[in-house]
Amino acid sequence: MVGRIITTLDCVAEGADWLARAEPRFAHALTLVGPLPLRRQPDGFTALLDAIVGQQVSVASADAIWRRMEAAGLTDRATLAIASDEACRAVGLSRQKARYGRALADSAIDFDALRGLPDAQVVEVLTDVPGIGMWTAEIYAMFALGRADVFAPGDLALQEAARVLFDLPDRPKERALRAMAEAWSPWRSVAATLLWAYYRVAKSREGIR
Repeated sequence: MVGRIITTLDCVAEGADWLARAEPRFAHALTLVGPLPLRRQPDGFTALLDAIVGQQVSVASADAIWRRMEAAGLTDRATLAIASDEACRAVGLSRQKARYGRALADSAIDFDALRGLPDAQVVEVLTDVPGIGMWTAEIYAMFALGRADVFAPGDLALQEAARVLFDLPDRPKERALRAMAEAWSPWRSVAATLLWAYYRVAKSREGIR
């Protein structure tokens, strides 16, 4: 069953209010970060390719690579499918990410059908494609599909934000943070948005794109 879909800023505010009531530390974080943004983007091939480009690089680097890809026409599925390693390298893609991008371009993902699948099935379908791991699939589910109750515990910024906000002795690993986030259901995506915003305030560094 598909759960709540975040479509407006009112949805985000509703989730933030719920989290503030459920967890005093989230209430404190909200006083520092202010109203949370609506981080929706159109779903489909381009959104998933964008998530791949953003893997394990800074926001600035990912944005620069994406601009060069757009200029070269490499955000187009058909063009990317036949692009050479040299063409991909010229826009800043590593050999590995070029391979992942072409695998996505060659995949048979039915992006329209994903909208009607439960969160776990969305992740299962996406992670069948080489180069798409849990982090990328969960980011897509949150931002492209608007799923309200998805979290990305493998994200280092989320781990560090949780460490600081919850005064943990060490940065929680993926499994520990996933278990911790269960208490934030049914608004785990909003919890992630709040933690990313808090990370930027607390660490004075960029979070995720």
